Amino acid sequence: MSILKSIRLYHKLNHHMYRMKESDLKEYQLNQLKRLVEKMKEKSPFYGELYGSRKIGSFSDYAELPIINKTIMMKEFDRINTVGLNKSDCMKCAIKKELDKDYLGYYKDQFVIGLSSGTSGNKGLFITPKTMTKQIPALFLARGGIRLSDLPIRILFMLRVFSQGFDDINAPFIKLSYLSTMTKVNDIIVSAKEKRINILMAPPSLIRELLPRVSELPHFKRIITYAEVLEQEEKTRFIKAFKTEVVEIYQASEGQIASPCKCGNLHINEDLVYVELFSESGTIVNEPGIVAAKMLISNLINEAQPLLRYEMNDLVVLGEKCPCGSSFRRIDHIIGRNDDVFRFLNQDKKLIPVYPDLISRWIITVSDDIREFVATQIDDSSFNLVIDAPLSDQLSDAIKSRIEKELASYGIMVNLKIEFSKIDKPKNNQKTKRFRSNILK
Repeated sequence: MSILKSIRLYHKLNHHMYRMKESDLKEYQLNQLKRLVEKMKEKSPFYGELYGSRKIGSFSDYAELPIINKTIMMKEFDRINTVGLNKSDCMKCAIKKELDKDYLGYYKDQFVIGLSSGTSGNKGLFITPKTMTKQIPALFLARGGIRLSDLPIRILFMLRVFSQGFDDINAPFIKLSYLSTMTKVNDIIVSAKEKRINILMAPPSLIRELLPRVSELPHFKRIITYAEVLEQEEKTRFIKAFKTEVVEIYQASEGQIASPCKCGNLHINEDLVYVELFSESGTIVNEPGIVAAKMLISNLINEAQPLLRYEMNDLVVLGEKCPCGSSFRRIDHIIGRNDDVFRFLNQDKKLIPVYPDLISRWIITVSDDIREFVATQIDDSSFNLVIDAPLSDQLSDAIKSRIEKELASYGIMVNLKIEFSKIDKPKNNQKTKRFRSNILK
């Protein structure tokens, strides 16, 4: 994307967030939904069959369309996507990149293929076309939690894996460097100093690991968190320790659901995703303070893999009107878990944090037969794993071998016990708690 087009997109996104009246926003969303439904009926065999001759003239019409979820999306992957991609080929590519730890490059020179485990169910494949990833610098400046006054910015981006989509953030005046969340704290400090990092992007659990060494890090203009819930108490703690602003991005494989405004509050990206919220009884939730027990999202911009009325497992609570003046709904907080970070003794008898998303990937990439799992840390050198899959010694050995090999690369030896058992979904709309610990932390 040219610099001129990026500037135009940046101003458009800012105009939408801060200048668009609520009535104009509703009109914009309805027009986008109408356009998507008609286009996907033509381009996607799945939606063509699912929607048939239905027409969308109002939000009420749209609310009557069928709901899909990850299970349906994966089952119908080939018929949902509009770019002729095959699930088996995409999965092989994604898993190979996972095992080779080679995350850059486009699939067929056109698409970023993402592999997601989420909080329940099995692996999910998500397609992002190059035409979208090239818009990321403008999107990042407008909705990434930074400001133009921060330019030039030098970002340290920390997550379990990298991808071409993240690499495309690099642009004039924006330099992004990546480190895995398994990087040793000493190496993080060295890298941050050498590259004169002024923006830190990392999950809250990783930032917690840096707290004892704050004085050794360069001063960050801003800290941006994602991938885990940022509790208000923890946000306050980070602000005090790092003496900087801390904001949260609500990003999922299905889309960038919410971004921070200039006041630092989280807002649904109403022009990028259409979000429907419902109470436990099924009534629509638009009022602040009510737990939305069900969330449906419709991605308004990704036409390669259209997700319309797609059910998410996340639970949110809307907040009061924001002082920034945006018509975009404000999220007061996301109801989710801060997955316990496992800590194991390494060969030097030091406790090493092992992040849940890492263990999750080690498990889910072994077999498609794995429906769910629960990992429980017993002590600093052992944990138990319950696998919801057909009983198989071969699968058990493969999982055990993969986990032990990955942990050994960090100097960690563990006693791992695996059992097979059906794992029921939790009641009361709570998320499946995959990671548990018997250790007081």
